[in-house]
Amino acid sequence: MTPKQEAFARAYVETGNASEAYRQCYNAEKMSEPVVWNEASKLLQHHEVSVRVKQLQEAAAKRTAITVEHLTDLLKRAMDKAEAEPKGASAMVSAAMGLGKLHGLITEKREIKHLSGVEDMDDSELTNIARSGRRGTVAPAGGSSQSH
Repeated sequence: MTPKQEAFARAYVETGNASEAYRQCYNAEKMSEPVVWNEASKLLQHHEVSVRVKQLQEAAAKRTAITVEHLTDLLKRAMDKAEAEPKGASAMVSAAMGLGKLHGLITEKREIKHLSGVEDMDDSELTNIARSGRRGTVAPAGGSSQSH
């Protein structure tokens, strides 16, 4: 396997997109999108590349499973310890929220607006940009909310 094929396999596992992985690893600037897709598809069918992709995916799955399992255990122990403390309610709530977020039960909702220019923004959006110091990053006017 060549170094570029290895890089492609890693980029594919990371992005989940063969065309994007191909563009990252090969000189594809002058290629049309169908040509990039075709070349990426060929690479995925290459025996050594497909075996390496499968190895990398299995390793990533193991790391993720261990991480989620380990964090769940830590948060559950923190909850148990907080519950035993006389003033442990806030620590218990924090651990419970951490568990909910880890398992995707609590998600942050954000409003996404397409704005073509500054003239499309209201005063609160302009203020948010000025405060954040990042162009184009706008928090929702009402703040973020969580759902269960």
